Amino acid sequence: MGTKYSNHHGSSSSVLSLYYIITLSLLPILSTSLDTITPTQPLTSNQTIVSAAAAFELGFFSPNNSDNWYLGIWYNQIPTKTVVWVANRDNPLTNSSSATVKINQDGNLVLADQSSQQNPIWSSNFTAASSNTVAQLLDDGNLVVRIENDDDPANYLYQSFDHPTDTLLPGMKLGWDSKTGLNRMLTSWKGTDDPSTGDFSFEMDVSGLPEIYLWNGKVIDYRSGPWNGLRFSGVPEMNTSNVLTFSFVTDANEVTYSYGVTDKSLYSRLIVNPSGALQRYTWIKTSQVWNLFWYAPDDQCDNYKECGVFGVCDTNNSPVCECLNGFEPRNQQAWDLRDGSEGCVRVSGLECHSDGFLRLEDMKLPESSTVFVDRSMGRGECEKMCRENCSCTAYASADIRGGGSGCVIWSGDLVDMRQYAAAEGGQDLFVRVSAADSRGIGSKTKAVKTGKIVGIIVVVVLLLLGLTIFILWKKKKRKQRVLKEQTEHRGSYERSTQSQFLSEGVRVSKRDFSGERSATDDLELPLFDFSTMAMATDNFCNENKLGQGGFGIVYKGLLVEGQEIAVKRLSKNSGQGVEEFKNEVRLIARLQHRNLVRLLGCCVEIDEKILIYEYMENKSLDSVLFNKERCSLLDWQRRFNIICGIGRGLLYLHQDSRFRIIHRDLKASNILLDREMNPKISDFGMARIFGGDQTEADTMRVVGTYGYMAPEYAMDGHFSVKSDVFSFGVLVLEIVTGKKNRGFYSPNQQLNLLGHAWRLWREGKGLELLDPSVGESYTAAEVLRCIQVGLLCVQERAEDRPTMSSVVLMLSSESASLSQPKNPGFCMLRHHGETDSSSSRQDESCTLNHVTVTILDGR
Repeated sequence: MGTKYSNHHGSSSSVLSLYYIITLSLLPILSTSLDTITPTQPLTSNQTIVSAAAAFELGFFSPNNSDNWYLGIWYNQIPTKTVVWVANRDNPLTNSSSATVKINQDGNLVLADQSSQQNPIWSSNFTAASSNTVAQLLDDGNLVVRIENDDDPANYLYQSFDHPTDTLLPGMKLGWDSKTGLNRMLTSWKGTDDPSTGDFSFEMDVSGLPEIYLWNGKVIDYRSGPWNGLRFSGVPEMNTSNVLTFSFVTDANEVTYSYGVTDKSLYSRLIVNPSGALQRYTWIKTSQVWNLFWYAPDDQCDNYKECGVFGVCDTNNSPVCECLNGFEPRNQQAWDLRDGSEGCVRVSGLECHSDGFLRLEDMKLPESSTVFVDRSMGRGECEKMCRENCSCTAYASADIRGGGSGCVIWSGDLVDMRQYAAAEGGQDLFVRVSAADSRGIGSKTKAVKTGKIVGIIVVVVLLLLGLTIFILWKKKKRKQRVLKEQTEHRGSYERSTQSQFLSEGVRVSKRDFSGERSATDDLELPLFDFSTMAMATDNFCNENKLGQGGFGIVYKGLLVEGQEIAVKRLSKNSGQGVEEFKNEVRLIARLQHRNLVRLLGCCVEIDEKILIYEYMENKSLDSVLFNKERCSLLDWQRRFNIICGIGRGLLYLHQDSRFRIIHRDLKASNILLDREMNPKISDFGMARIFGGDQTEADTMRVVGTYGYMAPEYAMDGHFSVKSDVFSFGVLVLEIVTGKKNRGFYSPNQQLNLLGHAWRLWREGKGLELLDPSVGESYTAAEVLRCIQVGLLCVQERAEDRPTMSSVVLMLSSESASLSQPKNPGFCMLRHHGETDSSSSRQDESCTLNHVTVTILDGR
């Protein structure tokens, strides 16, 4: 398992004899250089070196479908080449035939070819203490340059572990080192076939109480929480691992994190993948696959600042955001709509020396880059310092081992806090609150131990409880009186419509044009006045018009408090009647997902029916995707993110929401794009709710849009979750190609987009489908995977189509196996006269539909 050479020898016995003599004479040299590059033994493009125990291999590689070559390290005994380090990631070779890796005259290890002898493509780039150096690949995957005959790790002149790419191996350190002056971090590949530096990085912030951040460019996506002596406070899973050990060192020489494996034969790696996920994999020898052991972000509460300042995120609650005792939402309207990003504010002001402290258990500590840290203090000293410092907002122990030690003090806003279940993770955090709030009852407060104080608190609590009940009763009576007065002058239509809504379980609240809450503001879905909507849209002027369909017009609006909204005013003679309107309100009001459009309220007055949505800056997907001037805004990464986002939203509707929901009108114009081009599914007027285990039904009223409907639905009125899967598949192919399925025909073929994609796929020309406006931003494997998933979704037989859970897995995992698609439905859609032989060839195997369908296509 040493240096691998290509052999090009003749067959004559004399040549063979000479070869064996030379080989035997060089055996002592080769035996000492199986894992080593020396000044007299460089590495050429057709050679590799392998570590002593054959764990890792170093050599040249070219990613799939790439013309570039790189010097890298990969696992030697794993069949699927898994690269863990790349030397020249941002400076690839275009031809490796003349490339060599050698020890230069100054002792550095360099990568060069014929055109770059004077300026190497890559170099270890250290100031050598000696030119008598060698490069060695160690069994932990570390490539080191050292002085010959000196194996002391402390004397390495260079090591690849100091310059990681996207992978952290056991024994590698992440963080700051005083010896090298480096703050070592992981950076993602740009794509699965492109090892160059990507957009995502996993980097330790060594200021304050050190913790690690996952960055997307200059934006934080995820935070680990600081190290508390046992684990990162935001990674409770570190408690349960029996196969991994973790280490965190904080001293004058280094601030580093590393991990190890209890079984040295186990392979484990931590990576930042090109899509921004932090993933830990372990190799399963029996099944010969990489198993996803852990990943982050994992859930909604892993998103950075999900609940804003002084807000606490808890996935066991619904909604997930809550304010601390003594705090209230900064923006109550947004909070009621389950947007907690603006956080919370104090109810009562602080008075410094009379303030109390609220004990929060099992917490992920707040962001700690600017905190004060003293590791020698006890908790009592820490509390005293915080109490005497009027700017102190919270304190905690720096180390939770042995009952706790050290002191951490926050002096500003508390950001990115999370509550875990008892004994699951986190630690105690003490937050400064006013004296009144510290005496209030709360799930996270503890009574003072002395009996006298307990008795006083009980009396105060009972008094407050009685007072609260009285205030709530008076408030309820006042609201009922005001509501009665408001509704007396309303028309009979509005009263009956509101009654219908309430009977269906949709609760509404009343707001006037000033945006202030009125008598029914404790109910869930705001009901706006028509005058408020007229003012917000400048009396529905055409300049604010965003789009128009058969069911009405959508306008851009601006509330008096500055919030932008989208106002959907249903046409009085539209096909969407009261039932469809109630259906849409009832559905969206109950749905909460980042890939579903958020309903802010509605308006029902006389013959006006209006829906108010969050405003989407980039309008609908079709307005960008099928627009020659704007389609270039959608590079491949954005298109892929849109595909995945729609898939996750549809999975939520089919499986994860309280009810199983079939959309029935999924199409490009019903996908809205926010400022960052994130997709949100909209328009639920035609959706159907299923309860229990029901997944399909029949209807005599076929609704939807031509070109997106599944064959069994268009022809027989049979719809199911697989009908939405078919529509999703059409959307995927439209996003990849930038072409509409309806009205697209390939040259000389009379095929629609599905048929055209099916033909090219079978001919092995799938990449020809890609929209040219994407440019060079794509990775071929990702594009082909999306095309294959799209074709699997549009298969003619519903039972052949995958579920959305399978679709999301196939899109998110590069290792997921994909079956070969069968022929799609609706391949042949246009015929001139009688069907000739060319349009009915057997090798097309596509559905021929000669039916007339009445379709509601208002949008």
